[in-house]
Amino acid sequence: MIWMTNPAHVRWLESETDRLLEFGAASLDPRGGFGWLDEAGSLDVTRPVELWITCRMTHCFSLAALMGRPGAGALADHGIDALRGRLHDDVHGGWFAAVDGDAITKDLKEAYGHAFVILAASSALMAGRPGAQSLLDEALAVHAERFWDEGAGMSREVFGRDWSEVEDYRGVNANMHTVEAYMAAADATGDKQLLARALRIAERVVHAYALENDWRLPEHFDSSWTPLLEYNAGHPAHPFRPYGATIGHLFEWSRLTLQLASSVQQSGLARPEWMVEDAKHLYEAAVREGWNVDGAVGFVYTVDWEGKPVVRERMHWVTAEAIGAAAVLWSVTRNAAYAEDYQRWWDFAAEFHIDRRGGSWWHELGPGNAVSRTVWEGKADIYHALQATLIPRLPVSPALASSLASGNLR
Repeated sequence: MIWMTNPAHVRWLESETDRLLEFGAASLDPRGGFGWLDEAGSLDVTRPVELWITCRMTHCFSLAALMGRPGAGALADHGIDALRGRLHDDVHGGWFAAVDGDAITKDLKEAYGHAFVILAASSALMAGRPGAQSLLDEALAVHAERFWDEGAGMSREVFGRDWSEVEDYRGVNANMHTVEAYMAAADATGDKQLLARALRIAERVVHAYALENDWRLPEHFDSSWTPLLEYNAGHPAHPFRPYGATIGHLFEWSRLTLQLASSVQQSGLARPEWMVEDAKHLYEAAVREGWNVDGAVGFVYTVDWEGKPVVRERMHWVTAEAIGAAAVLWSVTRNAAYAEDYQRWWDFAAEFHIDRRGGSWWHELGPGNAVSRTVWEGKADIYHALQATLIPRLPVSPALASSLASGNLR
């Protein structure tokens, strides 16, 4: 039995979609944007409104609006308003990383957050939300001018408020989400140049850095793109820049590589031969070195350069990305092993991550799969879990919002 072709499983996925959306609605901050949710699903007012969360929730509610969920459009509009207002730098352009009240609490201009502005605006545009077109136009222009490095074929990482250089660092995480954002924007605008850029990023990251390192993908680099393999060795559990190879990102790159391959082919661009095989290798490495490797079921967060576990906590987003990658690999290959994995990952999520009483998913579990809070406290947002419920119900491409707008949802 293949769950992804089973109507009963598809109905279960839809119920989980709605459960997550109901939980996520509480993240609305009346002052603008979306905030961090605590374990009970209440807005954590001790934390600032962060750009990445506001963008991801705007994206989620745009998807919900495309699925016909009453009230979702207004929530998406709330996010768009914050991106055009509260979080926007009217003096220097771009978007602040975080605000609290009337204060700017983090005025850095980060590639990670700016990629999510593109994603949020693209999804909102496909949902027909007011202001989305102008927001997307600006987000793409800012990214092209400030972040895109044509010579490197990669995104720069971070700037000060006035766009001055503040750090000799380049990161693969931000580039991964740039690929995701460029694909969504390409579908929303028809601009094939965005797909070409996404392909340049993926080829360098996957077919060079990952391939050359036995599929243990280096994440941290200096400004000349020299790997910094010992980066954060003293702070290995960093939520965004952990030491070593990140298991969840291997899954995420596997899925994005396959989705990009499909989008490139459908657009009429030449699809490189390496993409499907490399995506399989990334997935296989993530399973081999991440799953059930330390005496307990579940995916460890990171491994060292020999493949040994470093941070053994189980993050919800890693399981969600394993689900998405298995679903896409099965769609592309029809190999039953991926369908079996897909069921296994959902069984794990249902037993350990999904919180039936409190809502959403537990964001972190300890090595014994009890709830843990060493890296992530609360239940910050629903982005990864929500997408895990949608990817199995949609074609490999186009991007989620464009696919929903085309009526592809099962």
